[in-house]
Amino acid sequence: MDPVTHTLVGATLAQTGLKRRTALGTATLVIGANLPDVDGLAYFWGSETAVWFRRGLTHGILALVVLPLVLTGLVMLWDRTLRRRSGASAPVLPRQVLLLACIAIASHPLLDFLNTYGMRWLAPFSSKWFYGDTLFIIDPWVWAMLAAGLWLSRRAVRWPKLALAVVSSYVVVMALSNIAARGIVKRDVERTGARAERIMVSPLAATPFSRWVVVDDGDGYWVGMFDWLPLPRFELEKLPYDRDPPDETALRAARDPDARKFLSWARFPYYVVERYSERVHIGDARYTLDPEASWAAVTVTLSGRRR
Repeated sequence: MDPVTHTLVGATLAQTGLKRRTALGTATLVIGANLPDVDGLAYFWGSETAVWFRRGLTHGILALVVLPLVLTGLVMLWDRTLRRRSGASAPVLPRQVLLLACIAIASHPLLDFLNTYGMRWLAPFSSKWFYGDTLFIIDPWVWAMLAAGLWLSRRAVRWPKLALAVVSSYVVVMALSNIAARGIVKRDVERTGARAERIMVSPLAATPFSRWVVVDDGDGYWVGMFDWLPLPRFELEKLPYDRDPPDETALRAARDPDARKFLSWARFPYYVVERYSERVHIGDARYTLDPEASWAAVTVTLSGRRR
């Protein structure tokens, strides 16, 4: 999920009463809710390096053990070197800080798992991706529910708790609707005699009743929209690009270091070869059908230049 969602979750957790467990409780929860995204620094080394590295080392099961200890150490260091010297009297309790750090940091990969970008839970032991396909990476409905709970927290502590409960219910409903949509797509595709080796039903921004669908039939991709209203229906069309490298030029491009990083992340990769040049575009059908105009793509110029 996006940083706004993680920050709102951390702040809402604080307003449920958790912040009263120790001084710096709110800071611990808000920072912890965002801390795994420290891997965003990988963007300084390029977008291909970022998609290859992110959602792994700082998001996996090992990070759930290490990061709370790191955050607790940083909070205690801040308290001893700066806060106490300013005359603060409320105590910072290490065990409570560690507890809040564990809660906040665990919330981050759980939320990230809900979208189509993917999570590598087993990192650094395995690079396998896991996908929740439940929420779009930026969900304004989640923003609104959490923001309302925070605003109403001035009146009573029950409102942040209710906001978290409502968001949790929304997530469950979205997950169940995605499972049902996948079942409808799989059933109807297979009725035509086609294969459905892999299916993605992806939520869209601000439209909980519509989904983006990608079906891998083993030879290529079918893409289209699924709508729940007024009745469950979907339309698919064949993606006119190659699912696998179509020739030696594409194979050479796939061995390029940037392309290999991108392909380690891409879920539905496809290839577009410019026949009269040395350029190969590689896109990911879960995010874009235009590999020349999206962040979810890489272009390899075999003469040595990349764009």
